[in-house]
Amino acid sequence: MDGVIIVPREAEVLVIGGGPVGLFLAVLLLQRGVTVRVLEQRSAADTHPRAIGIHPPALAALQGAGVATDLVAEGVAIRRGIAVGGGRRLAEMSFAGVSDMFPYVLSLPQTRTQAVLERRIRELDPDALHRGVRLTGLHDDGGRVTVEAATPAGAVRYSAPLLVAADGARSTVRALQDIPVKAKDYPDSYLMGDFAESTDFGPDAALFLAADGIVESFPLPGGVRRWVVRLAAVPAGADARWLARRVTERTGIGIDPGTNSMLSGFGVRSRLARRMVNGRTILIGDAAHEVSPIGGQGMNLGLLDALALAPILAAALRNGSGNGGVAAPQRCFERTRLRAAATAVRQSEINMALGRPLPGPLLAVRNRAISAAAAVPAVNLLIARRFTMQ
Repeated sequence: MDGVIIVPREAEVLVIGGGPVGLFLAVLLLQRGVTVRVLEQRSAADTHPRAIGIHPPALAALQGAGVATDLVAEGVAIRRGIAVGGGRRLAEMSFAGVSDMFPYVLSLPQTRTQAVLERRIRELDPDALHRGVRLTGLHDDGGRVTVEAATPAGAVRYSAPLLVAADGARSTVRALQDIPVKAKDYPDSYLMGDFAESTDFGPDAALFLAADGIVESFPLPGGVRRWVVRLAAVPAGADARWLARRVTERTGIGIDPGTNSMLSGFGVRSRLARRMVNGRTILIGDAAHEVSPIGGQGMNLGLLDALALAPILAAALRNGSGNGGVAAPQRCFERTRLRAAATAVRQSEINMALGRPLPGPLLAVRNRAISAAAAVPAVNLLIARRFTMQ
């Protein structure tokens, strides 16, 4: 093609998307001696914090990438969740028994997780991450995958035996390959915001089971607490002051809107790709399975995709067979990870159902049931393990 710049040093694996999942996969491959190019559309790191919870299995995986210690040093270890209803504590759930290595959920803004992973990549290969690269075309000839992209310097072509799409819920790769998805939309909306800490919960998470809908509250580093309010719809013009009033109405806790550092409203949907493996291309993370953020499973699910995929790709390249010689392992990976995604979708649906509005009598029945279940140690541990993706 005229005017296309051919990148002189080709990679063994192209990773499309430089979020936490794509960066983590790149680290795992680089540690195995695989040459990687991560192509990220954004010219600078995203500064909008979204996911905050890293569950024990993902933390253990990040330990293998050499970054868990740095993440734990920055984050808040949530070792307990508290359910509150009618102004009293209904239940407590400890994470003490869910993992020997990491008996907690680590609260850390996704932007910091991403920054630590990016630093690790640059230690392993300073040329692995390419920013400002917007994918425009993709071709799989059965032997290699070639992508065309636009950059500030002009058009670029990359080529590699294997390509992994970690480019998010609106995946360009998935669209270019016309991979169908199973889609579902939910009647739930949420408004969340970060404010200065004003509670005595410390490092605990708190769930307020209110008649008008659940309010979730999580500690963040730096004396900040995130509040998430369930709504039928986020009204136009809803601001930090509006959110603070809703929190106070449902929980009785006052928060200072002047300390707000992040505000975001979102609806909820699930999108499951019908397949994750398509020729020499593999989808992971939100590109393969978008799940409700309620429960904090999305990023963790993607990190575990990367953990499962990295040894399969490294083995394929060592055998000199690319995709063809490891079709069975890749198909097993696809079945296992799609099954995990379907489980995550079901869990998120349960989480959302428990947080929807209820009339007084039904609310009382539900809250009593939650309190009774949590009082049984075996049930409490089972719920804690489900919540932490064990």
